[in-house]
Amino acid sequence: MVKVIMGPKGAGKTKQMIDLINTAVETEHGNVVAIAHDSKLTFDINYKIRLVETSDYVIPNYDTLKGFIYGLHASNYDVTHVFIDSLNKLVPTVGNEDVEPFLDWLEAFSQKTGIKFTVSISEDESSASEGVRKYF
Repeated sequence: MVKVIMGPKGAGKTKQMIDLINTAVETEHGNVVAIAHDSKLTFDINYKIRLVETSDYVIPNYDTLKGFIYGLHASNYDVTHVFIDSLNKLVPTVGNEDVEPFLDWLEAFSQKTGIKFTVSISEDESSASEGVRKYF
């Protein structure tokens, strides 16, 4: 399962993500991981959640992010939910043409592994393609 939270900067996406992350740690029967570009979530999420700050890693494209997610899964088969905060900050690509194939890959990976993914994207919902909208 993949869910996308999309909206312009300042629309409350991070607050919504924090609430979803903290709820997941109480309801999931496995490990919850939050991937963020910086440490802004550190004091807002439950200490039981594994926060992975990616500012120390170079993630130039979605293929690299896929490898990162493969590594998360390979190192811990008990991960049940991965939250990706501000996808467009994690992968500094130009344009949105790669977002839809990445979300489709996440859905296929989710089906195979049983991991749920929640992704936030800082852009107006009206700019989303139909392929991205199916994950709203």
